[in-house]
Amino acid sequence: MSDPRRVLVLGASGLVGQQVLALAVGRPEVRLVAVARSEVALPPGARMEVLVAPPEGWDRAIATVGATHVICALGTTIRQQGGDKDAFAAIDRDLVLRAAMHARGAGATGFAVVSSVGATLASRNFYLRTKGEMEAGLEKIGFTRLDVLRPGLLRGHRPGHLRPLELLGQLAAPLGNMVLHGERRQYRAIRAADVAAAALQCTQEKAPGRFVHDHDSLHRLAGRWRRAGEGER
Repeated sequence: MSDPRRVLVLGASGLVGQQVLALAVGRPEVRLVAVARSEVALPPGARMEVLVAPPEGWDRAIATVGATHVICALGTTIRQQGGDKDAFAAIDRDLVLRAAMHARGAGATGFAVVSSVGATLASRNFYLRTKGEMEAGLEKIGFTRLDVLRPGLLRGHRPGHLRPLELLGQLAAPLGNMVLHGERRQYRAIRAADVAAAALQCTQEKAPGRFVHDHDSLHRLAGRWRRAGEGER
């Protein structure tokens, strides 16, 4: 087996990030190192490092990691920022891009980022336009391989209390998926664990270039990650 990929994880305390940590347990092809603003809960059996630093100190922390690949699941919501759109963009766009530049400067060649279905610079929706700006910025940084993951509604257990509409969305997702076909399949809800598995598989892909993964592509990547794990047992 080739040497394990040293993978920097950003956003390790979130819904997708926590699944990335869990799915990497017992997988010798990756060695995860997280950089975070506070302590991160680790799953049972995890053997990884967590470097805690404020965002303004991430340049030094990221340089210390020396990762070849990055999985970025950083993100918040406008609601979580008290309706402050600038505060939202400061995390979902600006912090992502600064971290990416630090990682590239430290030698990382691969970057996989969790974005959103519908992300585009041309969107009238502030959230989707901000995600589009983030994606466009990443293209300019110069990674050998850039993977943009664009899931629909994420399904999974979120820390804290779900609002009624969020809970309703989670419950209705399987039914909603049944009526989304053709080009609308990209809007189907997807488990956070599948997005995490897809992100991990991106660290193993060798083809250079920019790749955008929607619902079906995410499932294919996740399947490859899981099948590779089954072959190791």
